[in-house]
Amino acid sequence: MDQFIVSARKYRPDTFDMVVGQQAITNTLKNAIRNNHLAQSFLFCGPRGVGKTTCARILAKTINCRQVTENIEACNTCESCESFNQSHSFNVHELDAASNNSVDGIRTLVEQVRIPPQVGDYKVYIIDEVHMLSQAAFNAFLKTLEEPPSYAKFILATTEKHKIIPTILSRCQIFDFARITVKDIGKQLSYVAEQESIEADPNALHIISQKADGAMRDALSIFDQLVSITGNSITYDQVVENLNVLDYDYFFKMTDLILEENATGILLMLEEVLQKGFEGADFITGYGAHLRDLLVSQDPATLQLIETSDDIREKYKEQAGKCPRPFLMQALEVNNKADVQYKTSSNKRLVLELALLQMAALEKKKASPQQ
Repeated sequence: MDQFIVSARKYRPDTFDMVVGQQAITNTLKNAIRNNHLAQSFLFCGPRGVGKTTCARILAKTINCRQVTENIEACNTCESCESFNQSHSFNVHELDAASNNSVDGIRTLVEQVRIPPQVGDYKVYIIDEVHMLSQAAFNAFLKTLEEPPSYAKFILATTEKHKIIPTILSRCQIFDFARITVKDIGKQLSYVAEQESIEADPNALHIISQKADGAMRDALSIFDQLVSITGNSITYDQVVENLNVLDYDYFFKMTDLILEENATGILLMLEEVLQKGFEGADFITGYGAHLRDLLVSQDPATLQLIETSDDIREKYKEQAGKCPRPFLMQALEVNNKADVQYKTSSNKRLVLELALLQMAALEKKKASPQQ
């Protein structure tokens, strides 16, 4: 039996063009290589799973490539690229600061910096989770970072930029990695599903993308988890059930009940949501987002702001036509107050029920829907 490789490793980008959702940063790095204008030290900061370490490795590989392409990508055929791909390059050194945060680890690194590269132009030192270094380790690193040999490049990566001392920050060229958009994650998941011959419902991939909260690595981990459960087919219902997420249908149905002023139906629907194990706080947050999306859907110019699939977007457009704008504004205000009160209330369920019933009692029928 072939050994299983998780998707996050199997589909890890090995060129700048393959990096998902960080085009501004990859273009800047490629231009720096093209113009031979590379800084001595870089700081890659941003949330987890957005490509910091991946970009660091691609940069290290590309600047040592002997036959860089016209598009500023590594050739993958020269001696330097082959040794990098086989994980035994002597020019690229990775240090995990979380487990090597003492001053001794940094002193060892400083000693290595003195040795010039044997193959390629640069020795690259990638220090992951650099904020975990001790104060003494930071101090031991300062002089080398300020005046490194011409062949040494340092790439520091961190999820907590605010913990890095200013003297380190001032010596680095800083790149802030953004959370990857739901749309970009969905496209990558669709590509992975196609490569693995897995039938995946676009709406199912969209839910996975939302659940990942901007992290490509998390999205691929969730994808692998669902494939192990469902086999070679991933449906919307399977994702909702296995990830235990509140799907759109609950919010669409609740809005219909509110518009009908159906108090009994509202209470029964809320009971169904809570009985399935969902937290009331998650429902308030989700329903607030639903009301916001309905408000956005009333104008064709802003309809594109909703991060969802085309068929769900049409459902938003249809329901938005039934909702007067004043009603949505008042309902959002009621929902926001409930969100604030929920955290401190001793009877949390009552806060939920009261908010939903207040929405149903709004004088919405006196206003006509926005055309």
